[in-house]
This record gives sequence, C-alpha cells and structure tokens, in this order.
Amino acid sequence: MLRLLHNDLIILLSSIGGILILARIFSELCKKIHMPIVMGEILLGIILGPTVFGAISPELSTSILPKVGAAKIALEGITTLSVVMLLFVAGMGAQLQVMLKQGKAGIYTSITSMIIPFVLGFCAVWFFPHFFSFSPDRRLAYALFFGIAMAVSALPVITRILMELNLFKTKVGMVIISAAIFDDLTGWLMFSFVLSIIGQQGEVTSIWFTVGMILGFGFFMLTIGRYIINQTLEWIQQKPAWSGGVLTIALGLCFLGAAFTEYLGLHAILGAFIIGIAFGDSVHLQERERDIIHQFVTNVFAPLFFVSIGLKVNFIDNFDLPLVLLVFFLAVGCKVFGGSLGAYLGGLTKREALAVGFGLNARGAMEIILGTLALNVGLIDSKMFVALVVMALITSMISGPLMKKFLD
Repeated sequence: MLRLLHNDLIILLSSIGGILILARIFSELCKKIHMPIVMGEILLGIILGPTVFGAISPELSTSILPKVGAAKIALEGITTLSVVMLLFVAGMGAQLQVMLKQGKAGIYTSITSMIIPFVLGFCAVWFFPHFFSFSPDRRLAYALFFGIAMAVSALPVITRILMELNLFKTKVGMVIISAAIFDDLTGWLMFSFVLSIIGQQGEVTSIWFTVGMILGFGFFMLTIGRYIINQTLEWIQQKPAWSGGVLTIALGLCFLGAAFTEYLGLHAILGAFIIGIAFGDSVHLQERERDIIHQFVTNVFAPLFFVSIGLKVNFIDNFDLPLVLLVFFLAVGCKVFGGSLGAYLGGLTKREALAVGFGLNARGAMEIILGTLALNVGLIDSKMFVALVVMALITSMISGPLMKKFLD
C-alpha cells in the first residue's frame, strides 16, 4: 500500500510551496503587460514541466516534481480538489436571476451562442473526422465534446473584462453575462453526460438514466436545495460565533455535492458547479463572504491546477500548427457568429451585437478545465489539448480589445 514517506512528504510540500510562490510572481508579471493571470500560471508549468525544465534536466525535474509514487498521487489529489473548487466558485458567479432579467436579447443570445457553436463543432468532427484524432468507438463522444468546447464561455474572465471596460452594468454587459451563465450551465451538464457515456465515471450504462439524474439533481438543487441553503445561511448570519461558518459550509456542501454526482456516475465537477449556483444565489450570502471564498480558491488552489496543466504535456512536441489554427478559427467563427446573431435578433445594433459576440468568445479557465478533464479520461490526445489551451488563452486576450473597438 502506498503511503507518504519522509522524502515523499518533503518533495510534496516543497513542490506546493514553490509552485504557489512562483505562480504569484509569474501572474504579477503577466498583469503588468496586460495578459491574463492564468497565462502566467500555465507558463510556469510549461517551464517546470517536460517542455523546458524536464527536457534540459529530466532527473532534476523528477526529483523536484514527483512523477511516480505516493507524492505524485497526493499532488494529483490536490489538483482534483482544485478543479472541484474552481467549478464551485464559477457556479457561485452564475446568478440565475441576472440571466432571467435580460428579456428577448438575453434569451436569443443565450440560445444561439450555445446551439450554433455546438452544432458546427459537432458537425466538424462528424463529417470531417480526418482532421481529428480519436478512437473509432468514441466518435460520438468526441464530436459531442468538441461541440461543447466550441460553445462554452469563461464567465469569470468575461466578468473581469466587462468590469475593466466599465460595461458590467450596461445592456450589452448584462446580455453577455446572461448568455455566458446559460452557456456554462448547459455546457457542464452536457459534458458530464459525455463523461458518463464513455464509461469513465462509474458503472451506469443507461443513457436515459444518466440524463434523468443530471436533470433531477439540477432541478432539486436549484429549487429545494437552494431554499435549504438560503435558510441555513440566514441562521448562520444570526450567530456571531459562527464567523467562519459560511466558508466551512460552502466547501462542505461543495465536496458533498461533488461526491454525490461522482457516485451517480456523472462527474464531481457537475455537483460542485450546481451547488455553487444554489449557494451563490442566496440573498443571505454577503459580498464579503463571497469574496473570501473566491480569494481563497483562486489564490491558493487555482494556481496549483493551472501550473499542473503545463506539467502534463510537452507543449513543443505536441504543438500541431494546422490543428491549432483549425480549432482557433472554428472556435472564434462559431462563437462570434452565434452570439452576434442572437443579440442582433434580440434588438441590439450591429456593432453592439458584434461586441456581444466577441465578449462571449473569451474561453479562459473554463475551456482549459474542460480540456484537462477530457485529456485525463483519454477522450482527447495531447495535440488537441494543446490546441484548446492556446485557443483559450488567445480568445481571452483579444476579447476585451475587440469589444472596445465595436463600442467606441
């Protein structure tokens, strides 16, 4: 039985400590040159991983960052927890009442920005399979995944961009936020279904049972579950002695929800995301407490996950330029067209509609998490993973400037 020995513990603690400090340094450097923080964390992983440091001195790299044994398993467990908590925080930002208040423009944009990219991405794999690399028995799952990858947005990144451009409370900003909430919620529900049908999560083989459990769990948590959480938070707020109770309850529910959906044969991320929506939607969750949870997760656990991305694959050996260009242009074209069409049909001007399309085009962390999970279960190969990461970073960088261009 594997257990953490003296040397394993030293390596594990040193790795975590070094990653956190270096990740903060790289993130601050990226902020100074107006690049996404996540780029600094991934860049650090690329340097420490097989792409740079591992190629120069494989032995030293292995001694610092565990590749086998108990320390490796422990580090992987921590990064898995990081993904679960990241999806919980993302769910907290998906406030459903914002989506429901945007009227025709919000509804049209939400639908077209999800359906058009998904259908075009699915068809690209289904009708032109020679451009992609997948196992023949996973053609349907791969096509579904690629459609989802083309459709999802990155709500945290989009929110930050809108705040920086002073657009968050505007009509355009609210339409973008409502569509991003819908896209992320729908995308993660669908992705959990994809993981279940490829037999990676549990022994459930009935597709209809899986669909029913996804919808049933989501409906319960967003109705009865949300009411229970709301009442619980109200009770906690009346108990001054429970000063840290909200953080405890938040993460406790996050992990219980994740464990429940994992047990059902879905995926832990789905439970965390839906619990996050129900928790973040409570009127008794104060902004200070929301910020504490967000800061705790994004400054401690998020860097560990995003650095681990660079440690997974060799980005030079697996950089396939034709595939990267195909994924990038297909992603941008699908999303901008889908988002802009819905906004225009909903009553916005052409320039406002294009701004909405480019705003929704930011993929950021959500796309990277999606790709990482697909890589971990063997659904995609390293070349597609690298292409998705590159696409996510570039779309996040160009989203703000292009929105500003069309709204000036």
